[in-house]
Amino acid sequence: MPAATSRSGLTGRLPALLPRGSGHQFVFYGDSCSGIAGAAHEQTFASINAVVRRLEPRPEFVAFLGDEIAGLTADPGELKAQWRHWLEREMAWLDRQAIPVWNTTSNHTTYDEMSEAVFREVLGHPRNGPRGQEGLSYWVRRGDLLLVFVHTAWTGLGGEGHVETAWLRDVLHRHADARHKLVLGHHPVHPINGFSGAYQREIGPEHAGAFWDVLVEGGVFAYLCSHILAFDVQVHSGVLQVCTAGAGTAHRMPEGIEYLHCVQGALDADGLRYQVLDAEGRVRERLSWPLHLPDVARWRVLPAGEGEALLAGGPQPDRIVALRFVGRAAPAGDGSAQTLLSAFRPGLPAPLWIGLRGVEQRLTVIVGPEPRRSPHYWHGPAVPPAAPFDIRLIIHTGMGPGGVMCCIGSEERWSSLAAASPWGAERLSWPERWSIGHASRGPADQPFRGSALTAFALVSDGEAERSASS
Repeated sequence: MPAATSRSGLTGRLPALLPRGSGHQFVFYGDSCSGIAGAAHEQTFASINAVVRRLEPRPEFVAFLGDEIAGLTADPGELKAQWRHWLEREMAWLDRQAIPVWNTTSNHTTYDEMSEAVFREVLGHPRNGPRGQEGLSYWVRRGDLLLVFVHTAWTGLGGEGHVETAWLRDVLHRHADARHKLVLGHHPVHPINGFSGAYQREIGPEHAGAFWDVLVEGGVFAYLCSHILAFDVQVHSGVLQVCTAGAGTAHRMPEGIEYLHCVQGALDADGLRYQVLDAEGRVRERLSWPLHLPDVARWRVLPAGEGEALLAGGPQPDRIVALRFVGRAAPAGDGSAQTLLSAFRPGLPAPLWIGLRGVEQRLTVIVGPEPRRSPHYWHGPAVPPAAPFDIRLIIHTGMGPGGVMCCIGSEERWSSLAAASPWGAERLSWPERWSIGHASRGPADQPFRGSALTAFALVSDGEAERSASS
């Protein structure tokens, strides 16, 4: 891949993340909606391809997660012409013999039986999928890496937002020896940034739970998807969902929040590291997963009541705050809020509040980084009344809204809390005071009504950056 010039005139190589020892390094991106000469998306897609061309070393393979072309036409000739333009002009810079490109189906490219047939014909992907989905769903094995591409809009099951799971389970079982397993599809399973809508925005509810269970049971490391015009990462039962849909459709992205991008990642025995590169080649987000935290026995005990915070200042893009709350829940019947931890400045509303709310005593995190603006809410599991609890909570500012995650009781797999926010604690300027078991001094105290509450904490600044560059 020769050196390229970005739309800003920037040139030069961009360092790719490499495996720590044996492993795989690759690029994944999606949603260019191009394929039409002279159309607006041709230029924006070219700016992202220019970034991919600058990576050194070059990727071993590329995964494109759907909506390559504008598509959505009833004319097969026009659809094929768009694919030809995308493959032979827009992607002509890439030697696909040396660096294979694998594609997922999507709502712009496989929306009826005609378009499914065109997808099979022009891309020629493996025909090892389930009956009726040959060349649409398929798997690829590269040494110890298994890639499974699923069709999340299969006409034979109902169209957009529908996906089968029996074949997926069987493939994962047959390749149980693969050290690394990635599943790739177009539609998210879990809502992105609050943009929720069954079938149109994420996989339908009759498939979503079973699909995710198959990923967890099959030892899948991550589900890579696109469709929602954002970059987003979250984790559920220990499996990452990474959404990247920034390859061209800039005019529909929320201004000031999302941006054109591609993702370069490296997989090895220690896990996945990725960097999200914008159209100028700048690293905007990054992550090293799984997290490697000290045993909870080494976390610091926080004194009950009000005291000095373990950390202050920010915003900090690479901060990890791990908290543990152990105690016995209050009896049933009272739904008023109960504070586990409040981070505050005297005389001002707390920009960070963690506690239990509602009669079901549901774990809730409230983040309000801007005065006089409504805060955003994250909701987790409920705590049984009058029962002992052990809650571990992580706030990872490098993961955006998906970086508020928890484990409850004996569970060891992290899960992101549910939220409708496009941002997370990366916007937070951390206050200088923490209060355990009380919101703050004053009549609106919101005290914890259970008993034996003990809090622990572990703070790490820059951990994501150090992991990504190690």
